[in-house]
Amino acid sequence: MEILNSLTYPNLFTLAELEVGEHFLWKIGNYTVHGQVFLASWLVMGVLIIASLAATQNIQRIPSGIQNFMEYALEFIRDLAKNQLGEKEYRPWVPFIGTLFLFIFVSNWGGALIPWKLLKLPSGEIAAPTNDINTTVALALLTSLAYFYAGLSKKGLGYFKRYIEPTPVLLPIAILEDFTKPLSLSFRLFGNIVADELVVAVFVLLVPLFVPLPVMALGLFTSAIQALIFATLAGAYIHEALEGHGEEGHEE
Repeated sequence: MEILNSLTYPNLFTLAELEVGEHFLWKIGNYTVHGQVFLASWLVMGVLIIASLAATQNIQRIPSGIQNFMEYALEFIRDLAKNQLGEKEYRPWVPFIGTLFLFIFVSNWGGALIPWKLLKLPSGEIAAPTNDINTTVALALLTSLAYFYAGLSKKGLGYFKRYIEPTPVLLPIAILEDFTKPLSLSFRLFGNIVADELVVAVFVLLVPLFVPLPVMALGLFTSAIQALIFATLAGAYIHEALEGHGEEGHEE
């Protein structure tokens, strides 16, 4: 689907034009891949891998530079996982929650800060991976698999008792909840990132000097918050699967 929004003045000239929905497609066998999403995703992963390697090349007892920054990021992620999962359960889930947070955070900020338009493609343009619904749905489905795995690994088939507790009448609602969780996760992230990029693009087209800067700064803040919300909800869903509906909350 292609959407074209334009502001014109009595058929004389175009003041602003914004095109959304055009993709650079690759054919891999029988599959069609969004090439720009593939490239941007690997670029984000490359940044994270290089930063991790740089931080661990020459570890010092008193950290500085990139080591200090990465240790701060790790501590933040550990606290995030601990707050959601509790002291006893959080450690195995730090890599998963941390990967979600860092990938979304770097993707969102990369989309806001990097001038992707300078890289020309035959069609479409490179943007943040989270700008594409396929990426956010994939992240949401991974989260769903993670909390099913968490519940089954701890409780076995007894995990499915949660669907009929405290009464079997709630079975349809419990099943519906498992579908709405990934939907809400994916559409919340996708909608906020696309809306932010469209707002910034419109302001840049209409008032290309200093007016867009506060909107861009707000977009960076929103992008960081969206990464935090996604990782926090992932941790909350995993905690719910581990503890069950009827048990007490986090243990500290």
